[in-house]
Amino acid sequence: MTFLETKLKGCFIIEPTIFHDERGYFMESYNEKTFQEGIHQNVHFVQDNQSYSTKGVLRGLHYQCGAFAQAKLVRVLEGEVLDVAIDIRPNSSTFGEYVSVLLSSENKKQFFIPRGFAHGFLVLSESATFFYKCDNFYNKESEGGIIYNDAELKIDWKFSFEELIVSEKDKNLPTLQKAKKIW
Repeated sequence: MTFLETKLKGCFIIEPTIFHDERGYFMESYNEKTFQEGIHQNVHFVQDNQSYSTKGVLRGLHYQCGAFAQAKLVRVLEGEVLDVAIDIRPNSSTFGEYVSVLLSSENKKQFFIPRGFAHGFLVLSESATFFYKCDNFYNKESEGGIIYNDAELKIDWKFSFEELIVSEKDKNLPTLQKAKKIW
């Protein structure tokens, strides 16, 4: 595996080593020891989640606060998504900046998003199956979110806003400046 740290400290794009032959391919998608050495952090995942969405569905931008903050390791099992992480750590030099990465069943890349980041993704293919690991359990009272079209963030979703399919809950999220503080 190759671990590429992004401009946002602690966020990594992970490229697997894939072994191909006439039968297909094999890859190790997760190895705790290799992962922890690659990101230089001690992260222990406790929950796996999976979602299925159709083209144009945008999920996010979500995060958990305080004792229930979550780090995530995300990947796409089927299809293609634009995955986005926003630094919302109050004392970070990159506060309010984002990184986006194309994740697909074809490129098999993974994206590690540490605690202190908001996260969302947009389905670019006809459909996508999205899979992610969390290092903490979900807690409804600790959830936070930021509106996907926050003018201050200027996220390039690669779609016009009119084409997006967004839940009512996500349409009503606050801007970054008005969002629930993470700590």
